[in-house]
Amino acid sequence: MTDLTTTAAQPRSQWLDVWDQFKSHRGALMGGLLFLFIVLTVVVGPWIYWNDAKFVPTGRDFLKLRDMRPIYSLIWDSGAKVSWAYPFGTDNLGRDTLARLMLGGRVSIAVGLAAMVLALFLGTLVGVTAGYFKRLDGVLMRLTDLFLALPLLPMILVAAVLFRESLSQAIGPEGGVFVLIVCLIGITSWMPTARIVRGDVLAIKEREFVLAARSVGTTSSKMVMRHILPNVLSPIMVSATLGIATAIITESALSFLGFGFPPDFPTWGRLLNDSVDRMTLYPERVVFPGLLISLTVLSVNYLGDGLRDALDPRIRGR
Repeated sequence: MTDLTTTAAQPRSQWLDVWDQFKSHRGALMGGLLFLFIVLTVVVGPWIYWNDAKFVPTGRDFLKLRDMRPIYSLIWDSGAKVSWAYPFGTDNLGRDTLARLMLGGRVSIAVGLAAMVLALFLGTLVGVTAGYFKRLDGVLMRLTDLFLALPLLPMILVAAVLFRESLSQAIGPEGGVFVLIVCLIGITSWMPTARIVRGDVLAIKEREFVLAARSVGTTSSKMVMRHILPNVLSPIMVSATLGIATAIITESALSFLGFGFPPDFPTWGRLLNDSVDRMTLYPERVVFPGLLISLTVLSVNYLGDGLRDALDPRIRGR
């Protein structure tokens, strides 16, 4: 009897309820597994698959290795130029397509994660400040409206042209472009997070536990850190997952337009740009990076939907 009473008195962990709700969302579970698989492939893959993504053959090797088709081309063309050493074929310079896809995915996902962190920091800072401090609400929200009204892609393109050379000289051609693209995407992507966080803070700061903490003299900084931020983690986490997808798409668009990384530094968008001229002869060179971008963004979006449903207590009970 005592054991039954003790067991019944033990509260169930909230995170177990979150996990149960997340598991019931099949799309989110599959999206999370797919995104994890893609991340592991692009991070670990280049250490296992030894072909160099930047190696350009010369002389006879160049003529022999350039423009190889994927090995599955043998299904409909027995005379296709293929090699088992290059299962996804090679490009017009003889570089391994599979190795470039993995290295390009590493760069694209790294840009997405870094830009998401920056956008999340700025959006949370602006949203919490605007929601908690009433005198700053109007100014910060009008600033948010101003950023939302700006044509972001043309502004990013102009900024990339203006600051690319100086950053490349200061940090290096690859590091400078990485910092530039991350900053541009992060600075132009924080507005939705700020609006969501501000709305939640406006509702939470009128709750009883916040009023009680304020009545005992809790300072504003402690109020925000101990009581406000822990209760807005749910929308922040959802914005984080969706922000990754936005950042990857923006980076791919910049690289596709030629304003991203150098030509010899592959990203998924850069691979699309390099393949457009010969896409009628070699359509797989466009399909592979485009499919990876689509699958990554789709998996992240499903993951965000599942986290939103799991972290919302009003939906979790259904």
